[in-house]
Amino acid sequence: MKAFSTETVASAKAFQISPTDTNYFAILFDEAKDGIENIFVIEIFNRGGATPPNEHSHAHEFFYVLHGSGIAVCDGKELPIKKGDALLLNPGNEHVVRNTGDSKLYTLTVMTPNQGFAELIRGGTPVTLDEEDLRVLTGAA
Repeated sequence: MKAFSTETVASAKAFQISPTDTNYFAILFDEAKDGIENIFVIEIFNRGGATPPNEHSHAHEFFYVLHGSGIAVCDGKELPIKKGDALLLNPGNEHVVRNTGDSKLYTLTVMTPNQGFAELIRGGTPVTLDEEDLRVLTGAA
């Protein structure tokens, strides 16, 4: 077993699950790359972007806002989120995260256990992080 794994945003593999989605993911750590039962990604929401409504039967989903602002909706309740906020969604609750800010919204998103999320992401279309993504995520913004 490896003592540790490392990744940089610049070298992370990034994917958009569906061509109509308004968010995409840079994979930091997952089972395919690191042999773990969780997935750690940077989730990037375009201006006005959102996750499709979804729920997880037995996985917890964690969001930590790195940059930007938005709204998390869970079972009809809305919660404003902004840089520095952390949000934990429990299994069995339909939810949406929506970018309501004037820039992209960036979150560290962790799903534990993975519950097929990594495979869903890796099954999407590869994308390249743009200059804005790299600037924000490396602290150059």
